[in-house]
Amino acid sequence: MDHTLLVKDCLKGKASAQRELYGLFAEHMLGVCYRYTKSITDAEDVLQEGFIKVFRNLHQFKSEGELGGWIRRIMVNTAINYLKKNSRYQTELAFTDAGLHPVTDDNPEFHLNAKELAELIRQLPTGYQTIFNMHAVEGYSHVEIGKILGINEGTSRSQYARARSLLITWINVHYTERKKSEAHARP
Repeated sequence: MDHTLLVKDCLKGKASAQRELYGLFAEHMLGVCYRYTKSITDAEDVLQEGFIKVFRNLHQFKSEGELGGWIRRIMVNTAINYLKKNSRYQTELAFTDAGLHPVTDDNPEFHLNAKELAELIRQLPTGYQTIFNMHAVEGYSHVEIGKILGINEGTSRSQYARARSLLITWINVHYTERKKSEAHARP
């Protein structure tokens, strides 16, 4: 969808265009913000801060790209900055090479629906959650993640591998519990 006219109207300061732009993207971008935070309240704070940046920097948007992708990148960067400056997240965002969980290449035995998987990802420690989202969901390379977070590429790779391993363990536990409850529910 071409948003060129909408962007031009926003740049002219038209409030109706700004409301329309916000309305088009806010719900989806709230989901993006929520993937990085631990509460909907924090996600809403990130969303508001992100949209302030969107409107402040809209003149930098190049119409040859996708507006939604450009806004998404701003939201991800805003979420990461929020995690860095919010004292509640700072200790959890500390990246170390010390392993909390063994790294494995096992694959989960079943597939979760998207909502269940998103909830499991949100339960990861903040550092794991951030790197997992940036790499697996947003498509950042480990080099890019390292630059954004101020860590080395190897740390990003190991944190991602540990997050993936932990998710696989949780998925397998979830699967086992589901099978047990289904077996008990049968007559």
